[in-house]
Amino acid sequence: MTNLKTGRMTETAEQATKYQQFRNLHRAGDPLILVNAWDVASARVVAAAGATAIATTSAGVAWSLGAPDGDSLDRGRAIDLVARIAAAVTLPVSADIESGFGATPDEAAATVAAIRAAGAVGINIEDGVRTIADHAERLRAIDATGIFVNARIDTYLRGTGDIRDAIDRAHAFIEAGAEGIFVPGVADESTIKTLVAEIPAPLNILVGAGSPSVRALTDLGVARISLGSSVAQAAYAVARRAAVEALGLGTYEAVGNALDYGELNAIMG
Repeated sequence: MTNLKTGRMTETAEQATKYQQFRNLHRAGDPLILVNAWDVASARVVAAAGATAIATTSAGVAWSLGAPDGDSLDRGRAIDLVARIAAAVTLPVSADIESGFGATPDEAAATVAAIRAAGAVGINIEDGVRTIADHAERLRAIDATGIFVNARIDTYLRGTGDIRDAIDRAHAFIEAGAEGIFVPGVADESTIKTLVAEIPAPLNILVGAGSPSVRALTDLGVARISLGSSVAQAAYAVARRAAVEALGLGTYEAVGNALDYGELNAIMG
């Protein structure tokens, strides 16, 4: 709901509780592990496996709706998907909103308000190719009441900056209202240790095959570990292998490790 006097989104008691739960899950030494989902089914499967929170992957969401990742998906479709996931699970939900689904800070702020109204209690928002000042302005425009703002820094992913630049960005984004900092593209333990020491906020690291283990990242002080789009990529890889195998060899071994039909159906129930 919107408060007519202030123009700001008001929270339900349930959302306020979920926000606090989600915020409290960001602990160095006991990190939040996010196996990112991209639709209702994947969110429920992850929840049933014992997750403490659900986070979406913007790439997986876009692909599931037939769009490429990278600010191509229509904002309304992205928000609708978040609403469906939030309604389908009892856990706190954080939404990856790319760079905000809008060209201006005010448009990004409108996206966040809609994401909160959809039931999410966290967002992940990336700086992309923006300058520090431009992205800080975007963060300041967001009403972060009741929503955990995780600011993603893309310098390592894009190869456009070094560790000093990442740290400078982190400090500016925290000052602008971010509660957490996400630095994807970093796997070197020494670099991660420096980031943890130099950034005064929970640090989020992106992982996949070959990344340091959860135990190693825990020991380094990482507070949030995300699998990102890798789970969706792996799922689609199975679909392609099954298609190639069935259409080529005429066999079906690619689906040999599928979830049991009854178990999956029960999770959806």
